[in-house]
Amino acid sequence: MQPTVHSVKAEYRTDSPYTGASRPRLSWKTETAAPGWTQAGAEIEWRRGEATAVARVDGPESVLTAWPFESLLPRERGRLRVRAEGADGSASDWSEPLEIRAGFLAEGEWRARFLTVPEPADIGQPVLLRREFAVRRGLRAATLYSTARGLFQVEIGGVAVDDERFKPGWTAYQSRLVHETNDVTALLTAGPNAIGAALAGGWYTESFGFHGETRPFYGKYPSFAAQLVLEYDDGAEEVVATGDGGWRATADGPITASGIYAGEEYDARRAMPGWSSPGFDDRAWLDARTDTAEAIVPVPRTAPPVRATGELPVAEVITTPSGRTVLDFGQNLVGHLRIRVSGGEGDTVVLRHAEVLEHGELGVRPLRHAKATDRYTLAGDGVETWEPAFTFHGFRYAEIQGWPGEFDPADVTAVVVHSDMDRTGWFDSSHPQLNRLHENVVWGMRGNFLSIPTDCPQRDERLGWTGDIQVFSPTASYLYDAAGFLASWLEDLALEQKAIDGVPFIVPNVLYWAETPAAAWADAAAVVPSVLYERYADSGVLERQYPSMKAWVDQVAALAGERRLWEGGFQFGDWLDPNAPPDEPGQAKTDHDIVASAYLHRSSRLVADAAGVLGLDEDAQRYEAYAEEVRAAWLREYVTPAGRIVSDAQTAYALAIMFGLARDPDLLARLGKRLAVLVERADHRIGTGFVGTPLIQDALVRTGHAGTARALLLQTGVPSWLYPVTMGATTIWERWDSMLEDGTINPGQMTSFNHYAFGAIADWMHRAVAGLAPLEPGYRRFAVAPLPLAGLDWAATEHETPYGRATVRWEADGEALVVRATVPPNTSAVVSLPGRGAEEVGSGEYEWTVPDPRPATA
Repeated sequence: MQPTVHSVKAEYRTDSPYTGASRPRLSWKTETAAPGWTQAGAEIEWRRGEATAVARVDGPESVLTAWPFESLLPRERGRLRVRAEGADGSASDWSEPLEIRAGFLAEGEWRARFLTVPEPADIGQPVLLRREFAVRRGLRAATLYSTARGLFQVEIGGVAVDDERFKPGWTAYQSRLVHETNDVTALLTAGPNAIGAALAGGWYTESFGFHGETRPFYGKYPSFAAQLVLEYDDGAEEVVATGDGGWRATADGPITASGIYAGEEYDARRAMPGWSSPGFDDRAWLDARTDTAEAIVPVPRTAPPVRATGELPVAEVITTPSGRTVLDFGQNLVGHLRIRVSGGEGDTVVLRHAEVLEHGELGVRPLRHAKATDRYTLAGDGVETWEPAFTFHGFRYAEIQGWPGEFDPADVTAVVVHSDMDRTGWFDSSHPQLNRLHENVVWGMRGNFLSIPTDCPQRDERLGWTGDIQVFSPTASYLYDAAGFLASWLEDLALEQKAIDGVPFIVPNVLYWAETPAAAWADAAAVVPSVLYERYADSGVLERQYPSMKAWVDQVAALAGERRLWEGGFQFGDWLDPNAPPDEPGQAKTDHDIVASAYLHRSSRLVADAAGVLGLDEDAQRYEAYAEEVRAAWLREYVTPAGRIVSDAQTAYALAIMFGLARDPDLLARLGKRLAVLVERADHRIGTGFVGTPLIQDALVRTGHAGTARALLLQTGVPSWLYPVTMGATTIWERWDSMLEDGTINPGQMTSFNHYAFGAIADWMHRAVAGLAPLEPGYRRFAVAPLPLAGLDWAATEHETPYGRATVRWEADGEALVVRATVPPNTSAVVSLPGRGAEEVGSGEYEWTVPDPRPATA
């Protein structure tokens, strides 16, 4: 059976041929019906023009393999193919060719200067810039490198150069700025041409803070920089760059105001048709001004860009008790509205956004100081179509004010916007509420993975809180190919860490007070790189982040001192424990010191593991020994010989069990029994916050209490995972009771209806309920070990691993359980089913029938 090689890719991006690496790592997948197929070796062909080079890779590796050729040069392009040989003697044909282009500039080649508004204007004032230039005959290629301190889109001759949004995204602007790379050859013609850039402040000019006490962090004005490299058939090269003269600018464009939190205002009467085309009359414009703020040289993008990824129609038109018109889109989402409207000149349509209704009216209190309002003023010349360019909202409902004439819901569409990652994970079951819970997790990730991993997408926050992604990164890495997205964010984490000699609460760090070390939040420095290695076999990210991982543990070790316990000081603790008062979300049942020292142990062990992978044996031994000292101190200080923990709470026991703090089998059994008792006494209602929620189900199952875990999962009373589902939630809530049972929004000042942290339960649903879990990096070897739960007739999951599609499905059939699995080529699976010993199988399609254990154990 001849194998087929497919899905060849270079480094992280699959949406573009451009790579930001001069030696991009290569990955490919193999498809074959041959059972137990493993790769014995592969050939890689790299063709540049007429030159062809072939390299051989021996062994089974096909994920993030080293670039075997000479380093790429700027603007170099070629086509790469792979063919694989199996250990069974089979051989594939060449794969379809993958186009690869070098998307970076040579060192010292960046010469563009940042241009901004022509004269002092309002903070964050949107601006248009343009320049005309000539292209001579014989143009072979035109490559545009562009970036902004702010948000931008480039047009050439009235055509946008791509479909990306919120370029260049949010990074630690003072330390790292990314540039876009576009092939714009097809947009140019011999003779006069024009390039235009629409620019808004975005995150760069936004004010950040809480309780109305906000302040700008980066700069007052957005600025734009670009260089267009023109290559001709005769070998000549020309560069059109910002700062080289001829650039004109105006702040009198149709976008009159724009903000991430406030929304966008557009006056169609100020539209300037042809402003990015040659021959446009720009005499009223002024010379663009050079931004004097210190500039850094941008680096090429490695993360997937933000795009519009879907659309939703109006599901229902509601007239509220006060007589207002509100549109329900049936799904809490992140993005904006696109409207089609006709009316008189000067008519203004106002669009207000919110996630929920409260007693029939738009529930805007959770937005705090975010206005989340867009305004469109009509030109009055027929049917007009508009959508905002530089803002986004978290909403399910939108209130429409000032609509001219009769309103038709078909004229309004919700546009879904987020970082455009490939979907890789799915879950389904016979339990509709569990399926809706999982769908809520997916929508929560979509909305909060917008350039950076945010905590929420709607209120005056939308920040990269480290604690949220620390607990959610395993789930994220299953649902989507988040490798490039999170690897890019980790670069900023390391830069922000170096700037303050510690890991801040949020990355990028725009809060002056967010620099105090905090367990479970700053531990993202050690946890997230480890997750990327586990799920994607990305040892490169471990190597790059290792100094950051190590520095974090060293900092906390100094705080812990000789006692090896991190005690005192500020901590978030088990944030949003359901018993915490609405306005004191950190007042959890589990003591902060217990959480902090447990995480010190965990991160120390992760650093030891990373050191082992990287061949740093001395570090591995040292951090392993230190982790053991912390473990012993934790047990001595917080655990009684009878198996009680000082904080007799669900999270404390889950930490002890799942972080490897308790290893003695008798102690583990006692801790697990006590955890189950606490859950049962709470009527199987959740009692954990951010820290304990991702751990509690595994802790119960590991210590023999799967029935208790099942009851906790399927509980619908408040607090529980399914309570929001019963209340009509379509995303994960920040609080277990963000909406009270009477339809009133939680009285706390901090309430979000799209907050993915508690959605970390989905990782357990994938690994345990359906039964597909990684055993070796990248799922090179994985577990097939479903946990059939009473109340479910079947459950299934699929995951597009770095090696190919893996699936597990179990289904009750009378008194039997039928389990089916797909093991992709070049991988193996350890199968553990009820009533059978574990067995390891190679690639292929499998089916097993075993006795259904649930009547005896449910």
